[in-house]
Amino acid sequence: MRGYGQTDHPEEIEQYTLLHLVGDMVGLLDALGVESAVIAGHDWGAPVAWLAALLRPDRFRGVIGLSVPFRPRGPVRPTTVMPQTDDALFYQLYFQTPGVAETELERDVRRTIRSCLYSASGDAPRRPGSGGAATPVGMVPRHGGFLTSKADPAALPLWLTESDVDFYVGEFARTGFRGGLNWYRNIDRNWELLASFAGARVTVPALYVAGDRDPVMAFRGMDQLIPSLSKFVPQLRGTIMLPGCGHWTQQERAKEVNTAMIDFLRGF
Repeated sequence: MRGYGQTDHPEEIEQYTLLHLVGDMVGLLDALGVESAVIAGHDWGAPVAWLAALLRPDRFRGVIGLSVPFRPRGPVRPTTVMPQTDDALFYQLYFQTPGVAETELERDVRRTIRSCLYSASGDAPRRPGSGGAATPVGMVPRHGGFLTSKADPAALPLWLTESDVDFYVGEFARTGFRGGLNWYRNIDRNWELLASFAGARVTVPALYVAGDRDPVMAFRGMDQLIPSLSKFVPQLRGTIMLPGCGHWTQQERAKEVNTAMIDFLRGF
């Protein structure tokens, strides 16, 4: 993904649209001399994978989405329907203003990495009322920050090692968080650019895998979208919900995810 690790980090926010990122995936196939492939994506990589399959089924003959399901283009600008109150706003709204989240997340990169990985995992204790109507999940206090509700664990969960954390910390300390955050700053732009694809369906074979303790499962509308996913992805070959698993699907449940992906690929 551009903006992460050793990939390019364009300065301009508009260089991080979904169309740019799908183009990167097509360019990767070209660079490898591969005519077509099955594409898999996790978190914000999942919309890239879903859209790659939707826009270029000639190059992406199958798709695997982890955590984030395919979401059809909605009728209104996305940021206008994100939850906010007098006291808090949805984290994707908090990320919109350049520099604000960067300053918070880069203040102590090690704490940021440890607390974000732990707090979104299935190992973190459930917060009372999280995801309920009164307290939507993912809210950031207006007089706090994104990390306010995140816990820095005394010990790492079994699926995460100190060497993993050291690597992530080293990369984000070097690059900063701007590239990754620019993803969020194109949410409305993506909605505009993809207007002509409203109603389009992902027609290639697909697999969806998520954890039942993933905070994404508590996002508004997921309880209706996931059960009806086959309406928008007619060749959906399975929806796998991993019990006790949080957001980091392929890390928390590596064996189960690998098995599911290999079984899916054997169908080609």
